Amino acid sequence: MKKLFLTLVLALLFASQSKAAPVLGVNLDPTVTVNNQQLKLNGYGIRKKFFVKVYIGSLYASKPFSSATAALSDNSDKLIRMNFLHSKVEKEKIIEAFNEGLGSNSPDTVGLPEVKKFLSLFTADFVHGDSVDLILSANGSVSVSHNGKVLGSIPSTKLAKGVLAIYLGDKPADEALKKGMLGN
Repeated sequence: MKKLFLTLVLALLFASQSKAAPVLGVNLDPTVTVNNQQLKLNGYGIRKKFFVKVYIGSLYASKPFSSATAALSDNSDKLIRMNFLHSKVEKEKIIEAFNEGLGSNSPDTVGLPEVKKFLSLFTADFVHGDSVDLILSANGSVSVSHNGKVLGSIPSTKLAKGVLAIYLGDKPADEALKKGMLGN
Protein backbone atom coordinates (compact mmCIF):
# COMPACT_ATOMS: atom_id res chain seq x y z
CA MET A 1 0.00 0.00 0.00
CA LYS A 2 2.84 2.39 0.86
CA LYS A 3 4.47 1.66 -2.48
CA LEU A 4 1.25 2.45 -4.34
CA PHE A 5 0.80 5.68 -2.38
CA LEU A 6 4.40 6.77 -3.07
CA THR A 7 3.99 5.99 -6.78
CA LEU A 8 0.78 8.05 -6.89
CA VAL A 9 2.40 11.00 -5.08
CA LEU A 10 5.41 10.97 -7.43
CA ALA A 11 3.17 10.72 -10.50
CA LEU A 12 1.14 13.72 -9.33
CA LEU A 13 4.27 15.69 -8.54
CA PHE A 14 5.78 15.12 -11.98
CA ALA A 15 2.46 15.76 -13.72
CA SER A 16 2.03 19.06 -11.92
CA GLN A 17 5.55 20.15 -12.86
CA SER A 18 4.98 19.56 -16.56
CA LYS A 19 1.76 21.55 -16.87
CA ALA A 20 1.29 25.26 -17.02
CA ALA A 21 0.65 26.91 -13.67
CA PRO A 22 -2.44 29.16 -13.74
CA VAL A 23 -1.96 32.62 -12.23
CA LEU A 24 -4.88 35.07 -12.38
CA GLY A 25 -6.29 33.07 -15.29
CA VAL A 26 -2.98 33.01 -17.21
CA ASN A 27 -1.15 29.72 -17.73
CA LEU A 28 2.55 30.14 -17.03
CA ASP A 29 4.60 27.52 -18.82
CA PRO A 30 7.08 25.72 -16.56
CA THR A 31 9.59 25.66 -19.43
CA VAL A 32 10.14 27.47 -22.73
CA THR A 33 12.62 26.92 -25.54
CA VAL A 34 14.93 29.78 -26.51
CA ASN A 35 17.74 29.36 -29.04
CA ASN A 36 17.27 25.57 -28.93
CA GLN A 37 17.78 25.61 -25.16
CA GLN A 38 15.18 24.76 -22.55
CA LEU A 39 14.70 27.52 -19.98
CA LYS A 40 12.81 26.97 -16.73
CA LEU A 41 10.45 29.34 -14.99
CA ASN A 42 12.61 31.02 -12.36
CA GLY A 43 9.77 33.03 -10.86
CA TYR A 44 7.00 35.49 -11.57
CA GLY A 45 5.34 38.52 -10.06
CA ILE A 46 2.53 40.96 -10.73
CA ARG A 47 3.43 44.41 -12.06
CA LYS A 48 1.16 46.88 -10.34
CA LYS A 49 0.73 50.58 -10.92
CA PHE A 50 -1.41 52.42 -8.38
CA PHE A 51 -3.15 49.18 -7.28
CA VAL A 52 -3.90 48.23 -10.91
CA LYS A 53 -2.60 44.83 -12.00
CA VAL A 54 -0.87 45.60 -15.30
CA TYR A 55 0.84 42.31 -16.21
CA ILE A 56 2.38 39.12 -14.91
CA GLY A 57 6.15 39.29 -15.38
CA SER A 58 7.96 35.95 -15.61
CA LEU A 59 11.68 35.22 -15.74
CA TYR A 60 12.88 32.06 -17.49
CA ALA A 61 16.52 30.97 -17.24
CA SER A 62 18.74 27.95 -17.82
CA LYS A 63 19.65 27.80 -14.13
CA PRO A 64 17.89 29.06 -11.02
CA PHE A 65 18.60 32.54 -9.69
CA SER A 66 17.57 33.77 -6.27
CA SER A 67 19.71 36.92 -6.33
CA ALA A 68 19.62 39.82 -8.73
CA THR A 69 23.42 40.08 -8.70
CA ALA A 70 23.78 36.50 -9.93
CA ALA A 71 21.16 36.93 -12.67
CA LEU A 72 22.58 40.26 -13.85
CA SER A 73 26.15 38.94 -14.03
CA ASP A 74 25.18 35.73 -15.85
CA ASN A 75 25.54 35.73 -19.65
CA SER A 76 23.28 32.78 -20.50
CA ASP A 77 19.96 33.01 -22.37
CA LYS A 78 17.00 34.43 -20.46
CA LEU A 79 13.41 35.25 -21.31
CA ILE A 80 11.22 37.87 -19.70
CA ARG A 81 7.56 37.30 -20.49
CA MET A 82 4.84 39.85 -19.83
CA ASN A 83 1.26 38.53 -19.84
CA PHE A 84 -0.99 41.58 -19.83
CA LEU A 85 -3.90 41.69 -17.40
CA HIS A 86 -5.05 45.30 -17.78
CA SER A 87 -7.66 46.16 -20.40
CA LYS A 88 -5.28 48.42 -22.34
CA VAL A 89 -1.75 49.78 -21.96
CA GLU A 90 -0.94 52.40 -24.56
CA LYS A 91 2.31 52.03 -26.48
CA GLU A 92 3.43 55.46 -25.28
CA LYS A 93 3.17 54.25 -21.67
CA ILE A 94 5.20 51.13 -22.48
CA ILE A 95 7.92 53.18 -24.20
CA GLU A 96 7.94 55.65 -21.30
CA ALA A 97 8.24 52.80 -18.76
CA PHE A 98 11.16 51.16 -20.63
CA ASN A 99 12.89 54.55 -20.97
CA GLU A 100 12.39 55.27 -17.27
CA GLY A 101 13.62 51.82 -16.25
CA LEU A 102 16.73 52.07 -18.38
CA GLY A 103 17.43 55.58 -17.07
CA SER A 104 17.08 54.45 -13.46
CA ASN A 105 19.15 51.28 -13.72
CA SER A 106 21.46 51.74 -16.73
CA PRO A 107 21.87 55.49 -17.29
CA ASP A 108 24.75 54.88 -19.72
CA THR A 109 22.25 53.40 -22.20
CA VAL A 110 19.99 56.46 -22.45
CA GLY A 111 20.01 57.88 -25.97
CA LEU A 112 22.03 55.07 -27.53
CA PRO A 113 20.99 54.14 -31.09
CA GLU A 114 20.23 50.54 -30.06
CA VAL A 115 17.94 51.77 -27.28
CA LYS A 116 16.09 54.02 -29.74
CA LYS A 117 15.70 51.04 -32.08
CA PHE A 118 14.45 48.86 -29.20
CA LEU A 119 11.85 51.45 -28.19
CA SER A 120 10.75 51.88 -31.81
CA LEU A 121 9.72 48.20 -31.93
CA PHE A 122 6.69 48.96 -29.75
CA THR A 123 4.16 50.25 -32.27
CA ALA A 124 0.91 48.93 -30.82
CA ASP A 125 -0.99 49.14 -27.56
CA PHE A 126 -1.11 46.04 -25.37
CA VAL A 127 -4.46 44.68 -24.24
CA HIS A 128 -5.69 42.06 -21.78
CA GLY A 129 -4.48 38.64 -22.94
CA ASP A 130 -1.46 39.90 -24.89
CA SER A 131 1.92 38.29 -24.35
CA VAL A 132 5.23 40.09 -24.89
CA ASP A 133 8.52 38.18 -24.86
CA LEU A 134 11.90 39.81 -24.35
CA ILE A 135 14.61 37.30 -25.22
CA LEU A 136 18.00 38.23 -23.79
CA SER A 137 20.39 35.96 -25.67
CA ALA A 138 23.79 34.74 -24.53
CA ASN A 139 25.26 36.48 -27.60
CA GLY A 140 24.08 39.84 -26.23
CA SER A 141 21.09 40.41 -28.49
CA VAL A 142 17.58 41.43 -27.45
CA SER A 143 14.65 40.00 -29.41
CA VAL A 144 11.08 41.16 -28.92
CA SER A 145 7.87 39.38 -29.86
CA HIS A 146 4.23 40.34 -29.34
CA ASN A 147 1.72 37.47 -29.30
CA GLY A 148 4.28 35.24 -31.03
CA LYS A 149 5.05 37.73 -33.83
CA VAL A 150 8.72 38.76 -33.86
CA LEU A 151 9.00 42.55 -33.77
CA GLY A 152 12.77 42.69 -34.11
CA SER A 153 16.16 41.81 -32.72
CA ILE A 154 18.93 44.18 -31.66
CA PRO A 155 22.52 43.05 -31.09
CA SER A 156 23.68 44.91 -27.98
CA THR A 157 25.04 43.41 -24.79
CA LYS A 158 24.62 46.77 -23.07
CA LEU A 159 20.93 46.86 -24.02
CA ALA A 160 20.40 43.23 -22.94
CA LYS A 161 21.89 43.91 -19.50
CA GLY A 162 19.93 47.17 -19.29
CA VAL A 163 16.61 45.48 -20.06
CA LEU A 164 17.23 42.82 -17.41
CA ALA A 165 18.18 45.58 -14.93
CA ILE A 166 14.77 47.22 -15.47
CA TYR A 167 13.30 44.21 -13.67
CA LEU A 168 16.17 43.12 -11.41
CA GLY A 169 18.30 46.23 -10.93
CA ASP A 170 18.74 48.39 -7.82
CA LYS A 171 15.74 50.53 -8.83
CA PRO A 172 13.33 48.04 -10.39
CA ALA A 173 10.03 49.04 -11.92
CA ASP A 174 8.31 47.11 -9.10
CA GLU A 175 10.10 45.65 -6.06
CA ALA A 176 7.49 42.91 -5.54
CA LEU A 177 7.80 41.92 -9.22
CA LYS A 178 11.59 41.70 -8.81
CA LYS A 179 11.25 39.45 -5.76
CA GLY A 180 8.74 37.26 -7.55
CA MET A 181 10.89 36.88 -10.68
CA LEU A 182 13.73 35.75 -8.42
CA GLY A 183 11.45 33.19 -6.80
CA ASN A 184 11.49 34.97 -3.42
